[in-house]
Amino acid sequence: MKVVIIGGVAGGATAAARLRRLDEHAEIIVLERTGYVSYANCGLPYYIGNVITDRAKLTLQTPQSFLRRFNIDIRVNQEAARINRAEKTVEVKNLSDGTTYIESYDKLILSPGAKAVIPDLPGVDSDKIFTLRTVEDTFAIYDYIEKTQAKNAVVVGAGFIGLEMAENLVERGIGVTVLQRPAHVMATLDGDIAALLHNTLRDGGINLRLRMDVTGFETTDAGITTFAKTLEQNDAPTENFDADLVILAIGVRPESSLAKEAGLELGIRDSIKTDDHMRTSDPDIYAAGDAVQVKNWATGSDALISLAGPANKQGRIIADNICGIESTFKGSQGSSVMKAFDMTVATTGISAEMAQREGIEYDYIVIRPGAHAGYYPGGGNITLKVLFRPSDGLILGAQAIGKMGVEKRIDVIATAMHWRATAHDLVELDLSYAPPYSSAKDPVNMAGFTIENIVEGRMKQVQWSNVENLPENTIVLDTRTQKEWDKGHIEGAMLIPVDELRGRLDERPRDNKMYVHCQSGLRSYIACRILLQEGFDVANVAGGYGFYDEVNKGASVNPEQVGDCGL
Repeated sequence: MKVVIIGGVAGGATAAARLRRLDEHAEIIVLERTGYVSYANCGLPYYIGNVITDRAKLTLQTPQSFLRRFNIDIRVNQEAARINRAEKTVEVKNLSDGTTYIESYDKLILSPGAKAVIPDLPGVDSDKIFTLRTVEDTFAIYDYIEKTQAKNAVVVGAGFIGLEMAENLVERGIGVTVLQRPAHVMATLDGDIAALLHNTLRDGGINLRLRMDVTGFETTDAGITTFAKTLEQNDAPTENFDADLVILAIGVRPESSLAKEAGLELGIRDSIKTDDHMRTSDPDIYAAGDAVQVKNWATGSDALISLAGPANKQGRIIADNICGIESTFKGSQGSSVMKAFDMTVATTGISAEMAQREGIEYDYIVIRPGAHAGYYPGGGNITLKVLFRPSDGLILGAQAIGKMGVEKRIDVIATAMHWRATAHDLVELDLSYAPPYSSAKDPVNMAGFTIENIVEGRMKQVQWSNVENLPENTIVLDTRTQKEWDKGHIEGAMLIPVDELRGRLDERPRDNKMYVHCQSGLRSYIACRILLQEGFDVANVAGGYGFYDEVNKGASVNPEQVGDCGL
C-alpha cells in the first residue's frame, strides 16, 4: 500500500506516524511545501517574544528524524499542484528547483491547513506587513524586528494569533495597538467575559481599539501607517496609526484549492467535506485539519474549528481507517486556552452569542469562586460562565478567566460535556482537593449547584442587562457591607447587608419584586433563600457587583486573595 500525504504539521504528520505504527510495510510519502514538516505552530508567537529562544525547539520532527524513526519519506519544499483522481496521481512541484514530477498513490490524505486572510486594501502588499502561519513567517517577523529595532507595531485582528502576538511584542518592549472590527476580542467569547480580557490587555500596555474598520496602509521610509475608522459613528474621520510593522491576524480560510480543482465535495466556506471517518467524497482520499468541515459537538451543526487537538485526532482516525480499524471523529467542542499576561482565558462548547445565532434555547450562570481555599496564601478568584439548557440543565459551554486554575476547570467541564453531562453530573463529580489546589467544593461543583438550583426552581436569576431596565415595582437590593457600598454601588439600589437581613425584613413591601446582588453572587443567593421563604419575590443577579463593575465600567479587579463571596 502506498499512501501520499499532502501537508504535515498536526494532521498530516500524525497520520504518517500512526500509519507506520500500524503498517510497517506501507510506503508513506509526505509532501510539505514549506521547509518544515512538523513544528510547534502554537508556539510561534512565543519565539517572537523571546520566551522561546532556541529556533531548533520549534521543530518537533525533521525529515531526517522521521526517516530514522519511522522510515517515512518526508519531502519538504514540495508543493502538490494537482490531483488526478482518475489515475490516482499527484502532480508535484519541487519549489527548490522548479521541476515537476508525478507521484502515484493508493490512498491520499489531504492536510493542507488554512491560509491567512489578506484583505483587498490599498497598500496591503507592503513588505512591512506580516502574517503568522509558518516557521518561515516567524523568522521573517523576528529578523525584521531585530534588523529595524522596531519600536511600535499595529496588530489587525484580535483572535488567538493577534492577541498572542500583541502580548509577545509588548514583552519585547514594543508599543502595540490592536485594531479589532467586532465589538470585542476573541469570537469564542461572549462580550461580558471578553470585557474582562479587555481590561487585562489594556493593563498590560496594549492600546486596544474596538469597532475599528481598517481602510488601507501606506508605507514610508519611516515605517507604515494604518488607516482606520471607528464604526461607532457614520461620519467618523479616518485615524492614522503609525508603526514600524503591521501584523495581519484577521482570520484564516481553508486551503482547499486542490480539493476544489479535483472535484471533491466542499462544505461551508469552501472547506473540505468528509464523513465521520474523515473520508472525502472520493473513497480513496481523506482529509484532516484546518481545511476540513466538522460537526460542532454541542450543537450538531457544521463548523470550522481550527485547532491543533482536533487535527491530531483526525490524522490518527484517518490512519486507523486506512489500516482497517473502524474509527470515527464525533466532532469538536472547540476547547481552547490562551495566556494574556498574568491571566488565563479558556473556553469550551458554545457561547451565548453562538446559541442566539443557532436558535438554541439556553440560560447561563456567572460565578466567581476561588481557585483554591481562600485561607491558603496566593489564592485568587475565577470568573466562570457556564451555559446550560433550561429544561434539564444540559451543559452547552463554558468560559473562564482568572490568574490560576482556569484551564483545569474548563478541561473538567469539556470532559463532562463530551458525555452529555447535566448540572447534576457536575454536582456529583468527585474532584481532587487540597488547599493549595482547590476547595472542598470545587468551582465546577459550584457551577453545578447553581445551575441545579435554577433548573429545579429553588432560585430565580437575572442578568445585569435586566437590572439596567427595571420592570415596574422592582427594586435592587445590595447585600454587601457598608464598606463595599461606599466604594461603588448601583444608583437607586437599597443596601441591607446579608447578616442584617433577617432583622430588617419589614423595610420593604412584600409585593415588590427584588433583584438581589452582592459582590460575587454567593451572599445574595443566601439572601434570596431567606427572602423567598419569607414570601418575597426575588431573583439573584448573576455574577454580582464585581462582574458588573468590570464588564460595564472597565474596572480592573485584582483577583488575588478574593474569597468565594467576593471579599
